[in-house]
Amino acid sequence: MNCIHERGNQREKDRERAQARSGGKGKQKDDGLTPEQRRERDAKALQEKAAKKAAQAAGGSNAGGGGGGKK
Repeated sequence: MNCIHERGNQREKDRERAQARSGGKGKQKDDGLTPEQRRERDAKALQEKAAKKAAQAAGGSNAGGGGGGKK
């Protein structure tokens, strides 16, 4: 009978191990922001990311990674 109890507790043990591995973070959706503030923050992050990518594309166009090599 002791084996049955150990197996029945396995799911709970696995949850504890997984939580310990992830640093005990779990799901934390509550960041203290309203949905509107969250949208603004996300939009700003996306704009910064797009600007960085555009700058990288403009600066990296002559980086020599193309197929126009000499033979």
